[in-house]
Amino acid sequence: MAEESKRVEVSRRIEASVDLIFNILANPQRHMEFDGSGMLRGAVIDRPISDVGDTFTVKMHRLGDDYLMLNHVVEFKPGRRISWEPAPGDSSRTEGNDPSKVGIAAGYRWGYILTPDGDDATVVTEVFDYASLSEDLLRDGGTWINGSNSVLESMVASLERLDKISTK
Repeated sequence: MAEESKRVEVSRRIEASVDLIFNILANPQRHMEFDGSGMLRGAVIDRPISDVGDTFTVKMHRLGDDYLMLNHVVEFKPGRRISWEPAPGDSSRTEGNDPSKVGIAAGYRWGYILTPDGDDATVVTEVFDYASLSEDLLRDGGTWINGSNSVLESMVASLERLDKISTK
C-alpha cells in the first residue's frame, strides 16, 4: 500500500519566465543563493541537473555539524517541475554512523512546481513531502530543519530569495 502524502506547500508569484526560474532550480551551484534555511554551504558538482536519476551532492551545516547530502532527482520536467530525495552523503548523518546507509533516501522530498502566469511571470510552489517521516518532526512549527526556523518559514524565505535573484 502506498504511503499517504504529507506535504507543506508555499507559493509565490515571481515576475520572471518559467525557463529562467527552472534553470536556476536545476543548477545546484545556485541553490545556496535562494536557500532560506541557512543550512546550505554549496554544491560539490559543477553541472546542472538534466534528468530523473541524476544526483547532486551539497555541503550542509546544521546545529554546529558540517555534512554532505546526496540528492536523487525523482522528478524533472523542464519548465514545470523538479524534485529530489535527499540521502546522507556521509556516515555522520546515518543512524549509528553506519557507512552502509550512505546514499539511502532519508524519507522526504523537496521540489518545485512552476506554473506560467501571464507574460514573463510564474507561480512557483515549493513542496516539502515528508510522507515517511514522523509527524513529531513538524510539531512546534518543524524547527528540526535548522533549529530556529520552521519548515514553513524556511520555504517562504527561499521563495523570497528566488524572487530576488530571478528578477535582477
